[in-house]
Amino acid sequence: MSTDEELRDLVTSGRAVLGIELGSTRIKACLIGDDPSEVIASGGFEWENELVDGYWTYSLDAVWTGLRAAYAELVASIRSRLGVVSTSFAALGVSAMMHGYLAFDSDGELLVPFRTWRNTTTGAAAEELTGLFGVNIPLRWSIAHLHQAVLDREAHVGRIRSFTTLAGYVHRALTGRNVLGIGDASGMFPIDPATRHYDAELVARYDSLATASGLGTGLRELLPEILVAGSDAGRLTAEGAALLDPSGTLQPGTLLCPPEGDAGTGMVATNAIAPRTGNVSAGTSIFAMVVLERPLAGLHREIDIVTTPVGDPVAMVHCNNGASELAAWVGLFQRFAQVSGARADSDAVYELLFREALDGAADAGGLLAYNQVAGEPIAGVDEGRPLVVRTPESRLTLAVLMRAQLYGVFATLALGMRVLADEGVALDRMYAHGGLFRTAGVAQRFLAAALDAQVSTTGTASEGGAWGMAVLAAYAASGAGPSLDGTAHVGTVHVGTARVGQSLADYLRERVFADIRLVTADPDPADVAGFAAYLDRYRDGLDVVRAAVAVL
Repeated sequence: MSTDEELRDLVTSGRAVLGIELGSTRIKACLIGDDPSEVIASGGFEWENELVDGYWTYSLDAVWTGLRAAYAELVASIRSRLGVVSTSFAALGVSAMMHGYLAFDSDGELLVPFRTWRNTTTGAAAEELTGLFGVNIPLRWSIAHLHQAVLDREAHVGRIRSFTTLAGYVHRALTGRNVLGIGDASGMFPIDPATRHYDAELVARYDSLATASGLGTGLRELLPEILVAGSDAGRLTAEGAALLDPSGTLQPGTLLCPPEGDAGTGMVATNAIAPRTGNVSAGTSIFAMVVLERPLAGLHREIDIVTTPVGDPVAMVHCNNGASELAAWVGLFQRFAQVSGARADSDAVYELLFREALDGAADAGGLLAYNQVAGEPIAGVDEGRPLVVRTPESRLTLAVLMRAQLYGVFATLALGMRVLADEGVALDRMYAHGGLFRTAGVAQRFLAAALDAQVSTTGTASEGGAWGMAVLAAYAASGAGPSLDGTAHVGTVHVGTARVGQSLADYLRERVFADIRLVTADPDPADVAGFAAYLDRYRDGLDVVRAAVAVL
């Protein structure tokens, strides 16, 4: 661990590295130093999406309010701990929720409110594009949102001159460059693994389909430029610095790495970017990423193919619904504690309830918890109807209820993962990250049961994607990363020691995770059998959820 004096020098000399991630419920900033595994300070801001005119969205005003607040809290934390302020950084990186739709005109004005990954209004477009491309195009992908607007002949379509993701939008505002990291770009449009660019043949197919429908510009001209991890993605401009820090303390000039999606930062944060590794990220949504050794044999609607931040193919099982319904139940019990006169903060209530779940029956005692706040394509549910269902003979206890709720977080994910297992996809280790895993030994244990696989977490698991993004920024600043043509992008400030041309996998293994202790849970046979029984009932009971959508 660095001394405070060492950290003061690191911060005031501009050698620290900043990662920012805009998650679905929290915007977080994370500062690291010469040792990427050491978090110096962090800041955050809570926010929520809104359902406006039938679309889940966040306003751009909320984006910047949240970013400024998270950055200000980080600055205050540095000042409180070290008595100094940052005026620049060795590097900075921005990550955000993948997919979605931010469309702009020639003047850079947003044409329609941001449509997030959570929207399930793109069914017709996704179906048509999957048939056209011969690869699965999920509802949440950016190209599905664009094509649905084309199909619906929305008035703004003819004025579109660019579209991007949330991370791409923020990065462009900070640097003036319209670029994306390849992992985030792979959730906009399919990537050719040979060229590590958008698949040129599929772009041509789409242009033939869409230009006759009012899209006035070829698709390639609308999409952001792709960069791989380690690339120089621009410098913080004066305008960008003022957006992030209106006080004027932050100066322009900081190197930015390619903006990435939360899936990519999750892979980095868990050291799961090599073949036969995978990770699970649990938040408002939950998804698993498995780095592939070979292409899948067939098209599966439960699986979409994205990439690591260096462009290697990844099978992604993405569920729109994660821990939101669980959080609602925790909030209910927290309020009960408050009105009962007990003093219990949110973390303490989570800890108590998660520990209680360990005493619940291995199969959740006949209870089923459906966490569909929004539509869930993998489960075949068009809209959200959260439910708790039980038969008269099942026992309703707190322990059983909480185990059912935790199982419910992982159930739809498990349905998709069983498709990969049937494909013979090999997995040496699964890593997990996100706030759900802060209570040691509970959610991790149940995830191991759901996947029937070893699950590991690290001490950085709760830091999540903001820390992963900071690591990607440090990699760019180190000068190690190769470009698409094999040449090195050498940063102006070197963070730590790295070899020129060092792969991201080697950088993570040698510089970041060499001394990080893993906490590993092996699948308990009783839990595995109990979860399997739960999942069978869960699958059979999905008709109950569909009926609720139809009648409620």
